[in-house]
Amino acid sequence: MKIHPLTWTLPLTAATVVSLTGCPGPDVLPRNVIVMVADGCGFNHVDAANLWAYGRPGCQRYERFPVRVAVDTHPADAPPYHPALFWERLDEALAHPTDSAAAATALGCGVKTVNGRLGQTPDGAPVPSFLELAHGRGLGTGVVTSVLFSHATPAGLLVHHPDRDRYAEISRAILRDGFADVVMGAGHPHFDQEGRPDPTPDYRFVGGEDTWNLLTRDDAPLGWTLADTREAVRALMQGPTPPRVLGVAPVRETLQQQRAGDPHADPFAEPPLESVPTLTEMSLAALNVLDDRPEGFALMIEGGAVDWASHENQTGRMVEEMMEFNATVDAVMDWIEAHGGWDETLLIITADHETGYLHAPGRRSHAPLAGRGPGALPDVAWSTLEHSNSLVPLYARGPGARTLQYAARLSDPVRGWYLDNTLVGRLLCLWATGQAEDDAEEAPRLAAGR
Repeated sequence: MKIHPLTWTLPLTAATVVSLTGCPGPDVLPRNVIVMVADGCGFNHVDAANLWAYGRPGCQRYERFPVRVAVDTHPADAPPYHPALFWERLDEALAHPTDSAAAATALGCGVKTVNGRLGQTPDGAPVPSFLELAHGRGLGTGVVTSVLFSHATPAGLLVHHPDRDRYAEISRAILRDGFADVVMGAGHPHFDQEGRPDPTPDYRFVGGEDTWNLLTRDDAPLGWTLADTREAVRALMQGPTPPRVLGVAPVRETLQQQRAGDPHADPFAEPPLESVPTLTEMSLAALNVLDDRPEGFALMIEGGAVDWASHENQTGRMVEEMMEFNATVDAVMDWIEAHGGWDETLLIITADHETGYLHAPGRRSHAPLAGRGPGALPDVAWSTLEHSNSLVPLYARGPGARTLQYAARLSDPVRGWYLDNTLVGRLLCLWATGQAEDDAEEAPRLAAGR
């Protein structure tokens, strides 16, 4: 099937980016690109985790990155973010938000689509993600997530499918016909959400029983080395690795968010599952596999259960998931600094959308959250069990990061400069195709114009 072009009217080149955004393409071509997505995370999710852990906001290393902007997440069939209306009307904040499928397609492929579609335009034409384009250039590729690896965010970068809920079909496409070198997440057919052996296996999330049987064979007919225990994942964090690894954590849908106990308890009041690898461990294992690729790699890491906890308005478990995501970011930053530094790797940290419309109690949803000291959950209010149209944060550091700053040409009275999520995807795809240009002369003019 013919892949749809990255834009409907123009080929994606450095000149195209100038015409679409008013800014140049990436100034320096990074060897590696790592995109970290806290699914469902808004600005207040970041602050809530900081307030619980440290008693004050702004404590994460990534919050001091040189590029800090906001992102509009609306899907193809909804109007763009409108700052004045958003802050004045709750119905505007909650009306027809994106889902993770449309948002992943925008962030990863640079194209708006409708909710439910993965790697497709609204009319169903397939469009490649930056991971797919990077693979075509001979780079290593991978996804890591704290939820199902066939869930919408990773799947939006790995497949072209009209229905995000067709897990078995999506999993088969990833595992039998896909291009990724590393895939890691939940979805083990033989374990339940508590990490206990399940007498009634569920093979939907691994492509069906026939596919799973092929994956568990010693001769690896599908080309994957399977790591489905915490010990196996940890063993991949250092030393030699197989060229292609599938990590399936021994748990059904999420690494920790669905475990038993009071889901509204304070963070970590319920002991975590010790048999399940952490997002940090899986991410370091993926990096150790991919860093063998001489041309570099592209990797997406998702803290997917931030969204799952937010859908249930579980403040404590949302904070848990944010804390694990933040720990993974720190581990990735340490890895970058030990492997060529910030001259080689571009790191982008963002979200696909906000979930729950989390805000301070009362009607002034733009007021900052108030903490009650380290170890105490801040006072928060949730306005929905669904997604919202809130702007989400983006932080970036490394080669090409400043292009995202220049692309943020719109302004919000609370969140500051922002850009559309498709611009992030288009710039990632520009990098993945090996295109870059020197924007040193353009930078002062663009900065002055801001």
